[in-house]
Amino acid sequence: MERNDQHYVGEKEGAGSKVRWGMVVDLRRCIGCHACSIACKAENEVPVGVFRAWVKYVDKGTYPNVTRQFLPRLCNHCKSPSCVRVCPTKATYKRGDGAVVVDNNKCIGCRSCMTACPYDARFLNAVTKTADKCTFCVHRIEKGLLPACVQSCLGRARIFGDLNDPGSEISRYVARNPVKQLNPATGNDPSVFYIGLEEYVETLRGGVTSIAGTEGLLEQRGDI
Repeated sequence: MERNDQHYVGEKEGAGSKVRWGMVVDLRRCIGCHACSIACKAENEVPVGVFRAWVKYVDKGTYPNVTRQFLPRLCNHCKSPSCVRVCPTKATYKRGDGAVVVDNNKCIGCRSCMTACPYDARFLNAVTKTADKCTFCVHRIEKGLLPACVQSCLGRARIFGDLNDPGSEISRYVARNPVKQLNPATGNDPSVFYIGLEEYVETLRGGVTSIAGTEGLLEQRGDI
């Protein structure tokens, strides 16, 4: 089922399937409304002061000619996740469908995964005392629903689907557009891709605003 109705991802199985869930974020369409962050917090009961999904921004120019560019962030659900490799209790694991999740019953809150993550996508949940992060809303996609951030996106900047299905919307989107990954030099091979990332990074390099981790930020991918 197509994303045109903004609610359904289709009839796919979760763990153990040949599905590989992924996301494309089209920065040309992001308006910085933070609807994704709010929807994520509400859907997943994320505590105050921390986020599973958030939006960075950078300002370009000088008053009165100033523009703002946005960079939505989340767990990248990597093909080779460093967080999984370092977890001493195997609480962090990658499902058969590619989503990286945390088993709260096994997590001891040691923060090893937080240190290993090159995307600063994890935090220690003050309520559960365990590592927390974006899960791609697996509880929703197992019901055929889109992740909360995708469904709520006003600019339709987020495209979610099966990267292994050449007929899926995300696969067609990737085929039509050059996509890039965040920090590709880490070797984690993210399943979250960006369109328009080079313009964002170029603005950072212009010295107007800076954030950590801009070196090696880009890599164009001809295939996934």
